[in-house]
Amino acid sequence: MTKFAMIAALTGALALSACAQAPLETASRNAPAPLETRDDGIAAAQASFDVRSVRVTVPRSLKVSEANRFYPGGDIVWREDPPGDRHEQVRKIVEAAMLKGVRAVEPGRVPVVLDVEVTRFHALTEKARYTTGGVHALQFKMLLRDAETGAPLGEPKFVKADFKGLGGRAAVRAEQAGLTQKVRITDHLANVIRQELTSPEGYHAANLGLMGALNQL
Repeated sequence: MTKFAMIAALTGALALSACAQAPLETASRNAPAPLETRDDGIAAAQASFDVRSVRVTVPRSLKVSEANRFYPGGDIVWREDPPGDRHEQVRKIVEAAMLKGVRAVEPGRVPVVLDVEVTRFHALTEKARYTTGGVHALQFKMLLRDAETGAPLGEPKFVKADFKGLGGRAAVRAEQAGLTQKVRITDHLANVIRQELTSPEGYHAANLGLMGALNQL
């Protein structure tokens, strides 16, 4: 993979028109990463971004399901917060996760804004949570933009961050230890975005087999 392709692989998502913005009050602490010029004259930073702010949107077009079934339909399934604006509840969870992940990355030379658009946030229903368990289907589009000009630094990238949700006794034990669905999802998404920002290959979701396939319906 060329260095240019490496940079493109680290960036991607949808241009967002109306977003909530969470500033990161951090400055670059490391020495500027060098720029290398390829044969075609294009300078490419070596995966060295300084994320200055994070903007997360959850489109109102995403369908919320409150059905208490093993595999409910809908794009958003979330039950750990009281009944209310599920889109905003999900936005706050994802924003907190992205900020946590970004802060775990040593900032580099290129100041950027991270735009994230949630496309699916499918946690477990009460029925699945306390019986079989299931899959947290967490998917989003991401884009890094130049912090000064707003210009996108690459093409949109879809990130599938699905992982196994605990059920039955395992779920109860986890909750007793403070590992709620919100905590596990936040930590998982923080790790996902950290890998997206630091690894040339980005994040790859585990193969969850039939359970994962059913959760996409």
